[in-house]
Amino acid sequence: MSRRLARELALKILYAYESGRTEFPAILNEFLNKKKYDPSVKIFTTNLTTHTIKNISKIDEYIKNAVENWEFDRISVIDRLILRMGVCEFLFFDDIPIEVSINEAIELAKKFGTDESNKFVNGVLDAIAKRINSNKNESSNNK
Repeated sequence: MSRRLARELALKILYAYESGRTEFPAILNEFLNKKKYDPSVKIFTTNLTTHTIKNISKIDEYIKNAVENWEFDRISVIDRLILRMGVCEFLFFDDIPIEVSINEAIELAKKFGTDESNKFVNGVLDAIAKRINSNKNESSNNK
């Protein structure tokens, strides 16, 4: 449950950041110090938000390639942030199985998105996961 809470916090932090509110470190501190969170929640939230922001261009490329027939800017802010978090987990959190990242993203989409968000997030992340797995398999076969 602590990672689910951390993901929800990360989504709120990224939303505040995306909205142009102040600097990232200030937003992060504000959210993490609102309540007494378990240290593991703070660590995972910090890692997830920091990796997402630092690698936003790379992450967005994966999303853009997966939504070829959809304008990236037309994706709702919440859906886009959830997708970014999911792709970030795929790329930078080897300890989290891809299926877990997808399921957690779907749950976030159900809670914070529209009625269709969970299906959209599932489809996009599934396509990205297949591409990442395919690239990993090609790399291991070329060794």
